[in-house]
Amino acid sequence: MCPTTEAAHHLHTLCDFSLVFPPDPGWVRTARDAVGTAVRAAGRGELVDTAVLLTSEVVTNAVNACRSGGCSEPVTLYGEWPAPATLRVLVHDGAPGLPVPRWPAGDAVGGRGLYLVGTCADEWGVCRHGPGRGKSVWFELGR
Repeated sequence: MCPTTEAAHHLHTLCDFSLVFPPDPGWVRTARDAVGTAVRAAGRGELVDTAVLLTSEVVTNAVNACRSGGCSEPVTLYGEWPAPATLRVLVHDGAPGLPVPRWPAGDAVGGRGLYLVGTCADEWGVCRHGPGRGKSVWFELGR
């Protein structure tokens, strides 16, 4: 449902959205593009670069967790505007275990995703979601 407050910028564009896709790396770009489009459509261009970066990191983590954990359940991305200026992105996967923030050695190719999320997001977290396996990683921008 779209917010109804007068303070909302471009009121008609501030709607929730979702994307469901298989745990395949080819979908990371689609997820980034969807979030970037939603943020631009909401008139929050100053959030685009950070929103796209964090979406890329969280979705990549979800896809990698599914692939390494033998999970074939789809990954789901939810985007919403819980307040007129605040974007919340939540990514759910069915892989077991919880992600752990770490800072790998300087020559490591990956492993910095949650560190970036923790550094760049206004708020973020990890939670169990639903009755089955899996978890959700979420972040907020624009507070």
